Amino acid sequence: MSGKLLTVLVLAGALSSALVAGMFYAFSSFIMAALARVPGAEGMRAMNAINVTVITPSFMALFMGTAVLGIALAIWSLFSIAQTDSQLVLLGALLYVLGCFGVTMVFNVPLNDQLAAAPTEALWNSYLRTWTLWNSVRTAAATLSSAVLVAVALRQAAA
Repeated sequence: MSGKLLTVLVLAGALSSALVAGMFYAFSSFIMAALARVPGAEGMRAMNAINVTVITPSFMALFMGTAVLGIALAIWSLFSIAQTDSQLVLLGALLYVLGCFGVTMVFNVPLNDQLAAAPTEALWNSYLRTWTLWNSVRTAAATLSSAVLVAVALRQAAA
């Protein structure tokens, strides 16, 4: 893989993956712990408010745009898959698309929907653990995606 456009897209993927990772990291490292420290009803109300408020054009453009970019990079990489850079781009793209976006859709969003539908103390205690676990998975996936894509950009710059 080569070309200025591809390098720009790889760097855009690295940056956007890193931004998403940073947002999710905040939740795993201190936001969920803070919500666990307040009475359950308050924590559930706050989390439900966050889950509604996050649906903004800026967040959705970043989160979903990174997934679309990842899919485009993955497809592009398949045309030159014998090259190491292409293999790395594919890895970085799949880390984000499956490990971050996919985990969100399969685990975090359904948990959010459950909490919104039936906010009980028992559900909240389970939600805190399970949601944070899956959030940590998507944080790691987005972080690794960014790191791999930065490595590709550095390899291309050195070539």
